[in-house]
This record gives sequence, C-alpha cells and structure tokens, in this order.
Amino acid sequence: MSALDSLIRLHRWQLDERRRDLATLEDLAAKLEEERRRLEAEDARERDAAAASPEAAFAYATYVRRLIERRRKIEQSRAEVAERIARAREALAEAFQEVKRYEIAAANRAKQQEQQEARRETKIMDDLGIEGFRRKAAGNS
Repeated sequence: MSALDSLIRLHRWQLDERRRDLATLEDLAAKLEEERRRLEAEDARERDAAAASPEAAFAYATYVRRLIERRRKIEQSRAEVAERIARAREALAEAFQEVKRYEIAAANRAKQQEQQEARRETKIMDDLGIEGFRRKAAGNS
C-alpha cells in the first residue's frame, strides 16, 4: 500500500467521522424541535385548563413564567445547534474535498503508470520487430 493510499484511507475515515458528527447534531436538532412542539402542546392544554377553572387561572401565571424560561432555553439551544450544524457541514465539505483531491492524485498516478507501461511494451515490441527485420535482412544477403 502506497503512502497515497494510506492518505486516502485516513481522509475517508475523517470524512465518515464528519458525517457521523453531522448526523448526531441533526438528531439533536430534531429532538429540540420535538421538545419545542411538546412544550407548545403543553401550553395549549394549560391555557385550556386555566380558561375552565379560576383556580387554574391563578396558577397559570406562575406556569407561564416557567414556560417562557423553558422556551428561551430551547431556542438558545436550537440556535447553538444550528450554528454547530453549519460548522459541521463546512467541515464535511472540506473533508470531502480532501478525499477527492487525494483520489484524483491516485487516479492520475495510476494513469501515468499505465502510460509508462504501455510505452515500455511498445518499445519492447519495436525492438523485437527491428531485430527480426535485421535478422531477415541479414539472412537474405
């Protein structure tokens, strides 16, 4: 295995690692979105309960303060995760470019080696043809 092949393997591994990181962050973003939706549904139920009972309406004010704080924390977390996802996508794109760069270099190297081998074979065949011609010409003289 050449050094270039080792570099390709290393960068592919790094690319896979970046993909896993991005998938983890996207899962986290989905969980935060689900938590936001759950919180909104809970708020709707509490509003309905507060509208139905004066005692519940009194407790609703305290609940709303906690709700606002929870919403703020969820939104802050969502913003942080969105930023991390953007950075992870950039890192993934860079890792992909690195892999492609090394793969192209390996393909170019393989193509050059094939061309050199073809030239070598052509030279051998030419030398054999010339030698055969010389022998034939020497035998006819």
